[in-house]
Amino acid sequence: MLEISGLTWAVTIGLIVALLAADLVIAAVRPHRVGFPEAAAWSIFYVAVAIGFGLWFMAAHGGDFGAEYFAGYIVEKSLSVDNLFVFVIIMTTFAVPEEHQHKVLTFGIVLALVMRAIFIALGATLLSLFSFMFVVFGLVLLYTAVQLFRHRNEDPDVENNVVVRSARRVLPVSDDYVGGKLLARVDGRRVVTPLFVVLVAIGGVDLLFALDSIPAVFGVTEEAYIVFVANAFALLGLRALFFLVKGLLDRLVYLSAGLAIILAFIGVKLILHWAHLDIDDRIPEVPTPVSLGVIIVILTVVVVASLVKTRNDPTATAHAGSLRGHRDERPD
Repeated sequence: MLEISGLTWAVTIGLIVALLAADLVIAAVRPHRVGFPEAAAWSIFYVAVAIGFGLWFMAAHGGDFGAEYFAGYIVEKSLSVDNLFVFVIIMTTFAVPEEHQHKVLTFGIVLALVMRAIFIALGATLLSLFSFMFVVFGLVLLYTAVQLFRHRNEDPDVENNVVVRSARRVLPVSDDYVGGKLLARVDGRRVVTPLFVVLVAIGGVDLLFALDSIPAVFGVTEEAYIVFVANAFALLGLRALFFLVKGLLDRLVYLSAGLAIILAFIGVKLILHWAHLDIDDRIPEVPTPVSLGVIIVILTVVVVASLVKTRNDPTATAHAGSLRGHRDERPD
C-alpha cells in the first residue's frame, strides 16, 4: 500500500493551486486571444510538469506505483480530449468571444478539480469499505462505453440540457457578454450575462465527466493519491490544450469509439479484480503494465486511423459522442 505523508499531500496540493492561480491571474489581468505559439508553449510546460512529477514519484515510491500514475494520467488525458470536444460545442453554441474563452476554461478546470476531489474521496472510501463497489464501477463504465459507442456520431445537445434550460427560464439573461462580466445592470435591471449560462453548462459537463472518469482511473489504481494527481495534472493542461488542438479536433473521427473501447476494457478489468479478490484468486487480473500498453495502443490506432480517414475523406467530421440519443431521434 502506498504511504503518502501529510507534507507530501500539502506540497502537491500547493503546487496544483499555484498553477491554477497562475492561470486565473493570466485570465483576469490580460484577457486575450490565445495563439498557437502560446498554447504550444503552455502545453509543453504542463506535459513536462506531469512527466517530471511521474519520474520523481517513480523514484520515490517504486516502478509499480509509477506505472499506475502514468497509466492513470494517460487515461485521464485521453478522456479530457473528449471533454474538449464538449467545451468547443459549448463555446460555439453560445458564441463566446475569444478573449473570454480563457476565463471560461479556467473556471471549468477549477470546478472539475473540486468535483473530482469529492468523487475521489467518496470512491476511495466506498472501495475500502465494500469490495463489490469494483463491480458497480465496472458496470458503470461498461454502460457508459456502450452508450458512447452507440451515439459516437452525435454531439451533446447543450441547449436542451435541463440545467441550461432552467437557468434561461428562471434568470434574466442579457443579450451580450457585457465585457465578460457574470452579473451586470442593463437598463436599470440586474441581469446575468450569457457567460453565466456558459459556466452553468460547463459545470454540468464537469459533473458528468467526473462521474465517468473517476471509476475509470480507479480501474488503473486504488490509491487515492495517484487518482488525484493523475486527474489534476491531466486537467491542468486542458486550457492550453484547448487552444492548441481545437482546430484539429474535427479530424479525430474515431476518438469516441476508441474511448468507448478503453472504458469497456477498464470496466472488465474492475470486475475481474473483484472476482479475483472475492470469488477465486485463480481468476486472472489485468496487470498495470498490460493496461498501460493496451491504452497506448488503442489511442495510437485511433489517432492514426482518424488522420488516414480524414485525409481520404475531407468531409468526415469528428463528434464528441453522447450518452443518450437526442429527443428528435426516431427508430427507422
